[in-house]
Amino acid sequence: MFRECRNDLGEAVPALTTLARVYVDDLDVALPTFVELTGEQPRLRFAYRDLTLASIGGFLLLAGTKEALAPYRGTHATALVESIDQVVRLTERDGGEILDGPNEVPTGRNLTVRHPGGATIEYVEFDAAALSSLA
Repeated sequence: MFRECRNDLGEAVPALTTLARVYVDDLDVALPTFVELTGEQPRLRFAYRDLTLASIGGFLLLAGTKEALAPYRGTHATALVESIDQVVRLTERDGGEILDGPNEVPTGRNLTVRHPGGATIEYVEFDAAALSSLA
């Protein structure tokens, strides 16, 4: 699905791609607009806790009530990675703060990190078996 990226030192780069998070009230109402904007159909749609989520183009739509979305609104983006463990090592090395996780989630594993400077990013390591069960 993704190619491995390497830096100048030959080390694997953790983020394979990044999705802009969009918080919506109703996924079914929001999706047609994003289908039109991206020219794509949702690649993934699933429920997690009190939310419904869909990935379409470069967006991750998160839908739920104001109360259900509240704990997630402080997260700026979602990055797909090959290894959550590598993100943990980089976070510890660079002085970031692990806010949540690693957790088992419907798509594999996730981790939320506040990086030095204040960016809060969710990292997701996809699991092929988990993804096939969502199809």
